[in-house]
Amino acid sequence: MEHHHEHARWRRVRHLLTPHSHHGADKVDAVLESSRAGMRALWISLFVLGGMALVQAVIVYLSGSVALLGDALHNVADTLTAVPLAIAFRLGRRAATRAYTYGFGRAEDLAGVVVVLVIAASAATSAVLAGQRLLEPRPITHLPWVFAAGLVGFAGNELVARYRIAVGRRIGSAALVADGLHARTDGFASLAVVPAAGGAALGWGWADPVVGLGITVAICLVLKDAAREVCRRLMDRVDPEIVDRAERELRLIPGVRDVTTLRMRWVGHRLHAEAAVVVDAHLSLIAAHEIAADAERQLTLHVPRLTEASVHAAPQTHPGVGHHLRISHARMAR
Repeated sequence: MEHHHEHARWRRVRHLLTPHSHHGADKVDAVLESSRAGMRALWISLFVLGGMALVQAVIVYLSGSVALLGDALHNVADTLTAVPLAIAFRLGRRAATRAYTYGFGRAEDLAGVVVVLVIAASAATSAVLAGQRLLEPRPITHLPWVFAAGLVGFAGNELVARYRIAVGRRIGSAALVADGLHARTDGFASLAVVPAAGGAALGWGWADPVVGLGITVAICLVLKDAAREVCRRLMDRVDPEIVDRAERELRLIPGVRDVTTLRMRWVGHRLHAEAAVVVDAHLSLIAAHEIAADAERQLTLHVPRLTEASVHAAPQTHPGVGHHLRISHARMAR
């Protein structure tokens, strides 16, 4: 017990002697780097997908394949989604203002909505084109080129998808993950062009539009996943494991008797936290502030992608104070 009190006093002395803020400067640098990583992922995938879409457009013009046309449309759409995402990443770097006190990180969530809408539009376009071709069959030419375009399109899209999803999950960007899922859809759409070309080579005129309809179904399945990812972010959902980790860190702070409230939310790819902790009622105001400030610092240091934390210290007047505080916060939340 004596060792615990000595450790607590040493941390308070260190807190007074060491400059600090309520959000770690190292986390600010990490946020800037994550924005740069997101921009790199966008521009590299933009170059790859744009080049593939251009090649596919030429082959569509020569062959008349509606399945390949649908795939080319998906690649064009995926290329265009890089524009709102790039704007969102740039906006997210801007400092907070009097009007936008949390900054502009939520622009990423709006970009995610645009990505979902683009995926839905590409699905609708693919369905219409495939339906028209099913009603009015047309011969397909240059089948070897169509076959090759399908294989190359699948490989390129899958590489871009893996890259975007990996970067998006690493920096915590739901919009970039949704865009990666979109690219993965395009990859399967490209692969579906291969049996369409094979069916056309066998004289099955219906194979190309039927595959086009199958591509539409695949897009709708990925649309569901992308929409769920973006909707969860818009609803401020945070992984419960992250919340549990933050609570554990708070309970390890010397002087913290209990954690009565912990709220976390995403602002773009940055996490913000608000917490209320119980401290000894006999502490001075300065000592209570030191504990709260230490808690804020430890949260930003040990919780991934948490860049800002606000901790309120309440005095423990009797054993039931935590219970009453929880009831109070629950009533406020109703």
